[in-house]
Amino acid sequence: MTSAAPMPVPFPFAAIAGQPLLRQALLLAAVDPALGGVLIEGPRGTAKTTAARALAELLPGAPFVTLPLGASLESLVGTLDLGQALAGHALKFAPGLLARAHGGVLYVDEINLLPDALIDSLLDAAASGVNVVERDGISHRHAARFVLVGTMNPEEGTLRPQLLDRFGLCVQLRNIENAAERQAIVRARLAFDADPQGFRERHAQEEAALAAALVRARALVTDASALPYGDAVHEAVSALCIAAGVDGLRADLVMLRSARGLAAWDGAAEITGDHVRRVAEAVLLHRRKPEAAGAPPATPPAPASRPPQSDAAAPASSQNTGDRKDSKGSKGDDNDWGAMPPEPVGIERVKPLRPLLSPQQSASKKV
Repeated sequence: MTSAAPMPVPFPFAAIAGQPLLRQALLLAAVDPALGGVLIEGPRGTAKTTAARALAELLPGAPFVTLPLGASLESLVGTLDLGQALAGHALKFAPGLLARAHGGVLYVDEINLLPDALIDSLLDAAASGVNVVERDGISHRHAARFVLVGTMNPEEGTLRPQLLDRFGLCVQLRNIENAAERQAIVRARLAFDADPQGFRERHAQEEAALAAALVRARALVTDASALPYGDAVHEAVSALCIAAGVDGLRADLVMLRSARGLAAWDGAAEITGDHVRRVAEAVLLHRRKPEAAGAPPATPPAPASRPPQSDAAAPASSQNTGDRKDSKGSKGDDNDWGAMPPEPVGIERVKPLRPLLSPQQSASKKV
């Protein structure tokens, strides 16, 4: 009989360096799991899995559940317990991974490679906090409040926009190009690998402070009377979402909830425009329309120096030439670089064609 190998101790969350946006997004999702989870995009080796494992340790008694890439829908949402059904002739629900992840972190690596049916179930439960199963003669529902953390490498494909929109926050990681920062991260990781317990003890005080702050922030978020905000916050949210060209109102709602979570984390008395600004990019990154992100328009605009034409403007044949004159008789816009003046075109006179004869006329002519 073989014994199970012990799980490796996680890297402390307080020691994660070089990814401030990732840390903030994960903490916000932990403060308010109803945000819908965090999607982390980035190349391999950028601490995605390490950060997700470390986050679970900050939550009191939180499980860390990983969804395998080849998992079935039944293993995720639960199904009929065939053993109980065959033995006792009774229908009994067998919980799945969503039930096991309740109160903790559900981690999905390469989520973009999962079937859409699994992603739909994941996102439904992450947003609602409840898993509803209607299958095999079973109607069952149970609590499934967890922090969903999905990762993907954009080089291997992406998710459909409808699924992307249902993730609360999104963070895009890049390779660290600062030499000093890379060296500090590598030294920290080597120190942890050499002495995990000693490394964790050196960061134990920071970890305890983060865990306590998380508990306080969660209590504030659940208090409906705490953290008020005024019309200025609503206006800031609307302006950002309109500028990003998002579809629907989910981005507005998630941005307000994220700003509320950040204000709770900061221990602020109210939600301010600064809180909105700090969470905006994580909310809009995966929802922003390409044209709102600075893509060139389909047709180039007219030069800025050319005045707009009114309805009574000159005919099009004279607008496109380079010799248009103003009221003083001077040449038109000098910025029409490359414009060519009209030139006379030679016309050759063509001899008229003989008229075609009808068959009757041709026959009479022969006679």
